[in-house]
Order: sequence, then structure tokens, then C-alpha cells
Amino acid sequence: MSLVVDEHRAYLADQARMSAFCKAIGETVKPGDVVLDLGSGTGILGLFACRAGATRVYSIEEGGMVELARAICRANGFHDRVTFIKGLSTRVELPERVDVVVADQIGRFGFEAGLPEYFDDARRRFLKPDGRLLPSCVEMWVAPVECPEMFAQVEFWNDSPAGFDFRPARSWAANTGYPVKLRADHLLSDPVSAALLDLSITIPTPLTLEASVLATRAGNLHGIGGWFSARLSNSVTMSNSPLATHSINRRNVFFPVDRPVGLEKGDRVRIKMQILPSELVITWEVEVWGMADARKARFTHSTFHGMLICKEDLERTQPHFIPKLSPWGDARRSILNLCDSQRTLAEIEQEIYSHYPELFRSLGEAAAFVAEVITRYSL
Repeated sequence: MSLVVDEHRAYLADQARMSAFCKAIGETVKPGDVVLDLGSGTGILGLFACRAGATRVYSIEEGGMVELARAICRANGFHDRVTFIKGLSTRVELPERVDVVVADQIGRFGFEAGLPEYFDDARRRFLKPDGRLLPSCVEMWVAPVECPEMFAQVEFWNDSPAGFDFRPARSWAANTGYPVKLRADHLLSDPVSAALLDLSITIPTPLTLEASVLATRAGNLHGIGGWFSARLSNSVTMSNSPLATHSINRRNVFFPVDRPVGLEKGDRVRIKMQILPSELVITWEVEVWGMADARKARFTHSTFHGMLICKEDLERTQPHFIPKLSPWGDARRSILNLCDSQRTLAEIEQEIYSHYPELFRSLGEAAAFVAEVITRYSL
């Protein structure tokens, strides 16, 4: 079984998530509504919409899961109401506007799976003026955490594995956000809502989060924990909070600080984050102030410094760089030029194989390369 399919098995097995969406869609979708399901996966949200009385559902999925979703839809007798569209939602068109847009592309912290970007586009191009979004807003929550097991992953690079010096990697490790399942006992303060993303408007970028909290107990500050709560309907909120009674089975995010800081009860921790959602770049600044208004520590980290960008690629981004196509790039361009609405796929494969014998050892290899380009760019 594909691991992608197994990932969706986990989504379907998450009873808190399933119950939240089932109830919220039942409250939001009215009989006769037209519904858009973005990033539909198995199509479960569209099935909920059909059950709630939707006349038509447009189910958009970029990956191969769309074929499995078609089969599941057919097995449940809704194939006459659901139209599947393979592609990225920002690059496709719909034949009509819809009453409801629904998606679960929230990620772990509320933005990483593209929800603000995709909803902004869907709201402008697909949603009726009086249409509804599900979720309608997302809150981003933060708290200082004591999590030695996660900080150990950062410190690992100072431990000389196999007797070699791996310390250069620690800088990358300290500028990375880590998925983690936080517990209530990890928190060093009450959590605070650092930002509210109103999905009915365009979210400004960079997105800025600010919070100031007081430590509710003594402990060692290892980093900042982050999670979300999403308003699905008037009565339904879904969250992966470590404090939620019915938290969904989705990990949180851990943003480390460079070194542990001992906190006393009453110490103040100030948190500021700047986020570029489409680039997945997060910068976090953390300050710790003692009871006597003495600053105990200050840290600045960014996932930009945790990116693995090699000098060769960096040189190619300089304004003075003069690019030249590689043989593989030239072959890709040739495929696009051959897509002239006249040649068949077999003819294109044969022509590419004949023109680039130094790249392909067999017609099968050429066909696989052609398929990669054709499936991405052809209509």
C-alpha cells in the first residue's frame, strides 16, 4: 500500500477530526448547495457534504489520490453528484460559483499546508458573494515549553557521532521547526493566541505574531510550542492543542532556542514571529525577563537559516548569473515544443529518444521522462 494512502488512513481513523468535520459540514451545507472540496484526498469532506444534501460537489486534488477518491465515491453511490478535478486549485477553473468551500489544509500550526493562500484564491474566483468558508478562521497558539527530548535532537550534533565532528550541523538544527506531540506538562505558561487568521479576507504577509506570557512554574525553557484551533462552524472548533479535551491526532510544532534558560515562576517570556506562508519561512524571536525586569536571554532563529541551500544553487540566483540549459533542460524544452496538438504521445516519446541518445538508454526511459513533463504541463 502506498504510504500516501496510509497517511489518509490515519486521517480517517482520527475520530475527533472526523466528528468535527461531520458536524460542522452538517451545520453549514444546506440541501441544494454547491460545494467545493479543496485538496480532497479520499474525498471524505465531499461525502459529508453529499450526505448533508449538496446537489453538486467539485473535488479538487493535485495528486494521484484523486483516482482512489473516485473509486470511494462510486462505492458510496455519490458519483453522479461529485465532479473530480485533478490539479492545483489555483490553476484550475470551475463551471460555476459555489455556496461552500471546505478544506483541511491547516497543517500543524495553522498555515503550513497552504490554507490562507488556497482559500484566498477560492474566495475570489469560486465562492458566491454570500458563500461560506469552512473553516472560517484559524487561531495560532504559542507557549514556552520545557521539552528536553526535543532539545536533545538539536544537541545531538555536538555529540561527535562515530568520533567525528558534526558541530557545523547544529546551526541548521537550531533553525528548524520540529513536529512534536506536546503534552500539558511540557508547557511553562498558559498558552496565548498569538494571531487570528480571518479567512474571509486576504491574510497580510509577512504574518506577524506577538505574545507575552508569564511562567506559571519553574523549569528550563527549551523552545516555543505552536498549534492551532480552527472555527469550522458556529458550534464546532477543531484543534490539535495539548490541552484540548478532544484534540485531533495531529502533531504540534517545536521551535527551539539556542540554549536552555532556567525560568522562575513569574518570569516573562516575549515571543515574536514573522511568517512568510508561501515560502514556509518562519523567524522567531524570544526574550526572557526576570522578576526584576532584568533580561535573562534573547534569541533569534529562522527556518531560512535551516534550509539546505548549496553554494552552487545560490550562485544561480544572483542577478548577474547567465543561465544556460543543461542537456536535461533542453530535452524538457523539446518535449514542450512537441506538444503542438498534432503529435501523439508515442510520437513524442520516439522523437525524444532519437534526439537524446546520450540521456536515455532505452525507449522506456525516454517515455518515463516524457510522462513526467506531459502529466504536469499538458491539457
